[in-house]
Amino acid sequence: MIKHDILAFAAHPDDVELACSGTIISHIQQGYQVAIVDLTAGELGTRGNKEIRAQESLLASQILGVKHRINLGLEDGFFEADKNTLLKVIEQIRHFKPDIILCNALHDRHPDHARAGALVARAAFLSGLHKIKTTYQNNTQQAWRPQSIYHYIQDRWINPDFLIDISPYFEQRMKSVMAYASQFYNPQSIEPDTPISSQHFLQQLEGRMMQWGRLINVKYAEGFTAERPVGINNLKQLL
Repeated sequence: MIKHDILAFAAHPDDVELACSGTIISHIQQGYQVAIVDLTAGELGTRGNKEIRAQESLLASQILGVKHRINLGLEDGFFEADKNTLLKVIEQIRHFKPDIILCNALHDRHPDHARAGALVARAAFLSGLHKIKTTYQNNTQQAWRPQSIYHYIQDRWINPDFLIDISPYFEQRMKSVMAYASQFYNPQSIEPDTPISSQHFLQQLEGRMMQWGRLINVKYAEGFTAERPVGINNLKQLL
């Protein structure tokens, strides 16, 4: 396995696409290695089912340009940060050896999001402890701790610590979102309505990215919070 620069974790398939897919596309286009790990199959989602979600996830990955995407098969709605679950996440961190981890918001409408964000952050720390032994695909793994953990912002408003310009990739980003067509507005659907199946949800999603973009003088941006202060060595890098 090629060492990856960025590893994005998600409680459910579609979390990454909805929250930070522009950032993923941007970094892939810049030549960075990016992989995704979905914790669950999203089997409790009101619309569709896990088989449909798996097909949608595959299509979204192709649109993003992500070559490696893994689903850990944890129980949607009920996974907890127990030892077995933490070890499964540690195995993925040690497998991909990312410098940066992206993961769910620490506060959000869906309780799985906050649990996933805290779970991944905890596993990232434990992954650096040499006395925790793991084996993956019959290979003994070495300790690995990423340099940074950033939480993408989802349903609830959270003031971002930094914003990433995704303007050139907005259309491709939204194509990856729409890969999950079963989730969104369809006047012919007989499935129950959800907060993201409303007629206006995608407009609201775009509006938030435009609002963040305006703050840094670009058209569209995605927001993140950081576990520690973000450092740079060149003021000219700041928009």
